[in-house]
Amino acid sequence: MRLRRRVVMLVDNAVEGDSRVQKAARSAADAGWHVTLIGCAHVDAERRWRLGDAEVRVLPLAAARATPPATAPVGASGSRGGSDPLDVSGLRGVSGLRGVSGLRGVSGLRARLVARGGLPLRAARLARRPVEHAEVRFWRARLRDGAWRRLEPGLWDYERVAGPVVDDLRPDLIHAHDFRMLGVAARAVDRARAAGRDVKLVWDAHEWLPGARPRRDNARWLPAHLGYVREYVGHADAVVTVSDTLADLLVRDHALPERPTVILNAPIAATTETSAPDLRKRCGLPPDTPLLVYSGAMAVQRGVDTVVEALPLLPGVHLALVVADPAAAYVRQVVARAARHGVGDRVHVLPYVPHRQLVAFLATADIGLIPLHHWPNHEIALITKFFEYAHARLPIVVSDVRTMAETVRATGQGEVFRARDAADLARAVRAVLADPARYRAAYEGEDSPLPGWTWEAQAERLDALYRRLLTPIH
Repeated sequence: MRLRRRVVMLVDNAVEGDSRVQKAARSAADAGWHVTLIGCAHVDAERRWRLGDAEVRVLPLAAARATPPATAPVGASGSRGGSDPLDVSGLRGVSGLRGVSGLRGVSGLRARLVARGGLPLRAARLARRPVEHAEVRFWRARLRDGAWRRLEPGLWDYERVAGPVVDDLRPDLIHAHDFRMLGVAARAVDRARAAGRDVKLVWDAHEWLPGARPRRDNARWLPAHLGYVREYVGHADAVVTVSDTLADLLVRDHALPERPTVILNAPIAATTETSAPDLRKRCGLPPDTPLLVYSGAMAVQRGVDTVVEALPLLPGVHLALVVADPAAAYVRQVVARAARHGVGDRVHVLPYVPHRQLVAFLATADIGLIPLHHWPNHEIALITKFFEYAHARLPIVVSDVRTMAETVRATGQGEVFRARDAADLARAVRAVLADPARYRAAYEGEDSPLPGWTWEAQAERLDALYRRLLTPIH
């Protein structure tokens, strides 16, 4: 029997809404690893529970306010949050500025106008942009990749909160999910090795950071995080990611010594659930009513507006939106748009079900929709809902974002339409509804892609990687 080696997983959220992280932790524990999953989030107090044999701990980021870092990196800022007060010393001569007085003048004017109610929020943000670009140029010239310490010092909060906990757990391997936890893991590995312990680091790149939509509306966010990743990516003993396309980009961007292991965001094939709710019944629809389903996050770039605009071209066809919060502002906007188009009675909004029930829940629909707009990270991903629809044996109608469109064309499991083109989306839907069996046949037989599109298959790859990293070489 293999000795239970300790794995610590790190993620920058509250865990509960992150199915990839949950599945990775649970399956690693099922494979015999001693797993602790640490999340960092804006919660009131530490939360603990178990995912199978894996322990979950969600740490409150507010604790960073009172907890100094054990070891601050060179040049680390002592300021808090994501808006470090601008240090203007040495800014004279920075390209695009006429000295420090000009910089202060722009910032001061903005503050005065906002205080008087004379500058709307969007205009205030635009007024701030010259200052932000100057900050980026100055700190990158001074600190290179380490400029994140001044441009995005809130990244240090994750170290303050999670670093001491990781040290106390004394892991054999640290699995850092996404980009914010990479530095936390790298510094923990350095401390462990300085103390004589050999700890391995796996970085799980969930998205292509250069193509990400900035999480905050300022010019500092993206260059700061890009520098942060470049500073620490060399510490990783192995990299895993979510698609072959992204694996190739990571090799190119970071000159990785080996290609990342691809761990798809596939669903769990075997489920302990004996029953699941029925999507069609929840919508109050009979079996012969055509039903489209969109499941997942709602935002403008996800393209649901295009589906609503297509519904008047699809008489009798209904749409189910399965979302985290049916009362969210953007969801209400979409429903209002449907009413304006005269199709409000054909749009049904339902809350999420547990991820282990989702495939069975979706299965009574006729088509799964992925109407994404063109955006760099949309082009390279095989997103979670793609696999969930496939396991529900749903034909997929997807916009012409590169990787998913190529996959659908290769397998024959659906139709592709031009992104943001409601008429072409309606054409694709009509084609599928005219002969659904043709598209569902892609999931059957020896050539079915489904056996490889399961989390169980991905978990075997992850377990093999852990074993390779932690097996002594004699």
